Amino acid sequence: MSSHREAPEISKDPVADNTDTYAFVSPDQPDAVTILTNYVPLEDPPGGPNFFEFGDDVLYHIYIDNDGDGRPEIEYRFRFETELRNPDTFLYNTGQITSLNSTSWNRRQFYDVTRVDHKHRNGRAHHASKSKVIGHELASPPCNVGPRSTPNYPELAEAAVHKLDSGETVFAGQRNEGFFVDLGSIFDLGDLRPLQNLHLIATSPAMGVDATATLNVHTIAIRVPIKDLTRDGSVDECHGGARRLGSGQPPQDAGDRPGQGRACPRRALGAGLSVGQPSIQRGDRPARRQGQVERRGSGRR
Repeated sequence: MSSHREAPEISKDPVADNTDTYAFVSPDQPDAVTILTNYVPLEDPPGGPNFFEFGDDVLYHIYIDNDGDGRPEIEYRFRFETELRNPDTFLYNTGQITSLNSTSWNRRQFYDVTRVDHKHRNGRAHHASKSKVIGHELASPPCNVGPRSTPNYPELAEAAVHKLDSGETVFAGQRNEGFFVDLGSIFDLGDLRPLQNLHLIATSPAMGVDATATLNVHTIAIRVPIKDLTRDGSVDECHGGARRLGSGQPPQDAGDRPGQGRACPRRALGAGLSVGQPSIQRGDRPARRQGQVERRGSGRR
């Protein structure tokens, strides 16, 4: 499933824009499933000095439906907070970032992970669902600024892979966009370069271009033992989502249908796996002190 900026309203809100969701049996751990959901589409790597990040006022979700009724029995929630170390500079970093604790890294992000086990009653989610915080103040890696600022970026990314006591492994940070799509061609009046000689406005055929090969996204990744997701050891359904905090409205279930503030249409990806676009709801994140925190859209620090 792919969705790179084609919905007009969500394209104005990239930190809540879900581009792709993937789910697969982990190659290095066949008894676990890895779920990836990507946000902030088409990040240009040199896009400083305000490099890309998750939204502090967006609640990110991964839903898992394990009985085929179109409603999630299991939900993972990711909630981020940004720490600004030095408010007297606009720079992302003032020296090399050699660890997740480097004092020269000025703008860091931390997140909590919550697992929610939903109980359904008469086709609806029961409000007495079980909720547990399984990861607290986990560090995201910095963006890959460049060879001087982040001289050993793979090491920084590896340090941001967190193994949780509950059995899950999580990562949240910048990654290279892995979806091959020729955006420059397909949105030029529906052209496909290898077949463009057959277009109504014909030109010579050419090879397709991977327009996203040099671009990044922000990925939320979680690896979960299969036994903790389903009753029979199979992965039936999962999708990613996000919503604005502070509206007082719950996220919509996976079976809901399109519109701003509601879940967007789902599309099939592989056998028995569906993925969906985010439900967006606006508002401010409740205050929680951690150093000096900037809150997006609230005007408060």
